[in-house]
Amino acid sequence: MQPTLLVIGFVYPEPNSSAAGTRMLQLIEAFQEQDYNITFATTCKKSENAFDLESLGVNVVEIVLNHSSFDVFIKSLNPAIVLFDRFMTEEQFGWRVSEHCPDALRILDTEDLHFLRKGRQKAFNSNQETDISFLKSDIAKREIASIYRSDLALVISETEYKILIETFKIDSAILWYLPFMIPSQNCEPRLDCKTYSERHDFVSIGNFLHPPNSDVVRYLKKDIWPRIRKSLPETKLHIYGAYHTPVFKEMHNEKEGFLIHGFVEDAFEVLNSAKVLLAPLRFGAGLKGKLIQAMQTGTPCAMSSVAAEGMFGAMDPNGIVEDTVDVFAARAVALYSKLPEWEAFQVQGFSVLKNRFEKELHQTNFINQVNTLLETLDAHRSQNFIGQMLSHHQMQSTKYMARWIEAKNAKL
Repeated sequence: MQPTLLVIGFVYPEPNSSAAGTRMLQLIEAFQEQDYNITFATTCKKSENAFDLESLGVNVVEIVLNHSSFDVFIKSLNPAIVLFDRFMTEEQFGWRVSEHCPDALRILDTEDLHFLRKGRQKAFNSNQETDISFLKSDIAKREIASIYRSDLALVISETEYKILIETFKIDSAILWYLPFMIPSQNCEPRLDCKTYSERHDFVSIGNFLHPPNSDVVRYLKKDIWPRIRKSLPETKLHIYGAYHTPVFKEMHNEKEGFLIHGFVEDAFEVLNSAKVLLAPLRFGAGLKGKLIQAMQTGTPCAMSSVAAEGMFGAMDPNGIVEDTVDVFAARAVALYSKLPEWEAFQVQGFSVLKNRFEKELHQTNFINQVNTLLETLDAHRSQNFIGQMLSHHQMQSTKYMARWIEAKNAKL
């Protein structure tokens, strides 16, 4: 009998808008290769940038929050595995899954650690260094509770894996490091990969709704781009990203060479035409999909330590890593201008892809772990008493709050 996977998504995946969308499609593909029948369920309405999951043979279902119709739905579907795409969906639907499909393996894809990203943002906004006081927040308690309630939590960055184990003392038995999984053919130079002489200008890319990305645009506009432009007055910076607002559209300035283009259907095309990707993120978490795309197109990067975090391991980066404005700008100019170094960084990018992110390095081990948990689920859960305790209290508190909301809505 064909096994069933239910994915409960906070939003529809948008691979052309965010790395999270790419990540979800990689997970779906991994289970499809194991012949799973996959259903994607969400309370969200489909946006114009949403990927057509049905074109992959995925069943798509709209579900309702705080409504017993979900109970009927999941009992009928009876999935072997339920995958939550971030901790909020586990909070909303995890207790219902536990109650009506107690034997289903519950997997949480953290995407990035939300509490880490938000803690760093709060520290940045208050002009302070990020320390443990910014991490032990209410959102951290919610997110880590969600990790404990799940049978397995997928962690995309080695840095975040280390934080969960060393700072929060989470048992590695419920964690699994799973970075981006890139097919082997996409870890090699494409036939249309342009050479140094065929490329022009700088590029920056990222969803404008994502605070780390919107901060980058402001940072580039005010501090970094004027310095680069002073050294390279004929160059331009092309900025792409979904959901750019009027505030960012007004930053567009032809005379300054600061060009806001908005959403781009094919990020590979614009990256393949640029000499250097600028990614000076000042806060954030997870892995940066823009860096993966840049490496795939042979585009060296000028990045901050936050952007580079978790990407390279013990390997050299495919560009420069710098956090000081003046030095970042000077090194970005040098990267743009010096052919030998540029070509070496291009080659290094493909090496990083092959040795760090090639699909075959990660997918088989992940699927093997899933199969092991399916066979030993009771024993696995018995070792996670904290998870059992949190599930018990969530079943009492969240369940009855949801029931109250449902009853209240019924009266309206």
